Amino acid sequence: MVKTSHIEEQIIVNLARSLLYEKALVKLDGQFVGAKAAIAKISQNINSKEDLNYGEVFIRDNIPVMIYLLIDGQYEIVRHFLNTCLELQSTEFQTRGIFPTSFIEVDHHLVADYGQRAIGRICSVDATLWWPILAYLYVQRTGDQDWAIKTEVQIGLQRFLELILHPQFRDAPTLYVPDGAFMIDRPMDVWGNPLEIQVLLYASLMSAASLIKIDLEKKNSTQSDDFRQFQQHQFDYAVAWLKRLKRYLLTHYWVNNKTIQVLRRRPTEQYGESVTNEYNIQTETIPHWLQDWLGSQGGYLIGNIRTGRPDFRFFTLGNCLGAIFDIISPEQQRSLFSLFLRNRHSLFAQMPLRICHPPLESQDWRLITGFDRKNLPWCYHNGGHWPCLLWFFVLAILRYQSRYGDLSIDGSYCFEILLEESYQVLLERLPQQKWAEYFDGPTGIWIGQQARIYQTWTIAGFLLVHQFLKVNPADSNIMNLPNIRTLELM
Repeated sequence: MVKTSHIEEQIIVNLARSLLYEKALVKLDGQFVGAKAAIAKISQNINSKEDLNYGEVFIRDNIPVMIYLLIDGQYEIVRHFLNTCLELQSTEFQTRGIFPTSFIEVDHHLVADYGQRAIGRICSVDATLWWPILAYLYVQRTGDQDWAIKTEVQIGLQRFLELILHPQFRDAPTLYVPDGAFMIDRPMDVWGNPLEIQVLLYASLMSAASLIKIDLEKKNSTQSDDFRQFQQHQFDYAVAWLKRLKRYLLTHYWVNNKTIQVLRRRPTEQYGESVTNEYNIQTETIPHWLQDWLGSQGGYLIGNIRTGRPDFRFFTLGNCLGAIFDIISPEQQRSLFSLFLRNRHSLFAQMPLRICHPPLESQDWRLITGFDRKNLPWCYHNGGHWPCLLWFFVLAILRYQSRYGDLSIDGSYCFEILLEESYQVLLERLPQQKWAEYFDGPTGIWIGQQARIYQTWTIAGFLLVHQFLKVNPADSNIMNLPNIRTLELM
């Protein structure tokens, strides 16, 4: 691969910044309120009807945007985005506490989508889980604790926790969601307890509890009024839930060569409290491709755990976040990175990174996706390649190296080479292919058949990769969260 010259690189970076600041960010009442999903006017002058909802401000899509703005010192924009989302938090009985998937200005008023406009009418659960995480990162980066202790912020956190910590018809600490309730937003057999939702649940509970703790300490936690008592109750409950959730994920989601061999030999049809195979996983459900995929050193968090139907697919975002949020241990992170390295030709290929592996094919594709033409094998969310995911991987690697030092796993090929090659791919291809949303095919060489171009999180993701690798690697600590022990001692 020919390396882009420094001058060409800077031209591309400046182009990306101008697209973000001058084309993607939108204003309401004179203030920037967030970034639209795609820059429609550039993308072949698509009119609003054909462009579907890509002109709206999505909470999920704005996470890399807001992270970059925090690094760039644009604190006021991030605070206004958080406040705007908070104003749109639902107070309706059935959806009380959720944040909208997206919102848009119509006649000088904000109109939010709580699922009523989505395919399947499903609200994006990840949008709700991302808000307290971003709120905590904002407070940590800026030191703006005065914002954190505002009554409306603390009430918003209470609504969020009331929604998440409510009683349910199951004892597992995971959050049960329908198919298509997060980044993978169409039927892909990800219903139940998908990995991405569980790691976001962990981080959002950690963030919400941390923000409540700030308020309790600032306003004297010895006060006995009902509001303070309820805050303390929610804080204690969230910490207890965090402990159970982390233990559960490490027990049921983490696999490597050793755990698979143990799982294959467990008895089935067991009942009672003291069993070794509580989800009745049959040997036949464990796919043979795992042998080569895992190798001797690899490990990862599987996609889902369900009775008799574990999902062993590899989901890139959930695993990267599992490392970033320190759900998995340093040793397990090394195993995860070893798996990335071992399978780099599948996961990185010619456009990093593949969203999941392997794709649903043949009869599985027909029955599970409902003949979804957008989710053909190796397309869109069914094994497509998404450049917006690379920054999560880069951040996870750099965080590990800053804390634990060298990450040499394979002497013939190191992570510095992998990261540099991936960065060069973005530099070379994204401007040429108009910052496309996703890429199709087994190697990710083709622009997605229905991909929007000038996609905002593609642009923001590239800027973050550049920031972490070329400007200031120390910024990779921006998503650090407290651990459970330090949270209890705060």
